[in-house]
Amino acid sequence: MHPGKSLEWRAHFPECAPLLARWLDCAAMATVEIDGVEGMQALLGQEIGPSEWRTVTQEDIDTFARLSGDDQWIHCDVERAKAESPFGTTIAHGNLTLSLVDGFRKELISATGFALGVNYGWDKIRFPAPVPVDSKVRARAEVVSVEEKGGGWYQVVTRFTLEVEGNEKPCFVGDSVTRVMAPPA
Repeated sequence: MHPGKSLEWRAHFPECAPLLARWLDCAAMATVEIDGVEGMQALLGQEIGPSEWRTVTQEDIDTFARLSGDDQWIHCDVERAKAESPFGTTIAHGNLTLSLVDGFRKELISATGFALGVNYGWDKIRFPAPVPVDSKVRARAEVVSVEEKGGGWYQVVTRFTLEVEGNEKPCFVGDSVTRVMAPPA
């Protein structure tokens, strides 16, 4: 990143600053601290979490709609959603729900002992239940695989499950695929 440019987004999206600051501020310590590939492998199959609850507000939904361009009425038109939606209110975008995972990841898992880590993508993303406005959401994680890819790289698949307070069915289930590089020997 260019020196002095890290907060440039605030000039372009000033209405997003409070929302992003709230999402990025994970004051809680990580539930699990991992040291290197061996630490990641030791977590295979274990549930991590749950995280703290986070409320998804109409302001969050409207801000996401402005950023993404997805302003479908079921997300943004409060009166129409009350009258016509099967949920009786507006609901969060599926991709907004997905975007919450990175904040929850920071809260749940702290990893050290890697030279580098990169987001490689997602597998099997599902949104089994809606996130109604003003709902509280929290997450759990499970490392489901750690696979050597060669050249010092490992692929780690972590399943994240998000739930809405009071609902039995999760609102999000997805497998995050990360590539990590072991430090040079």
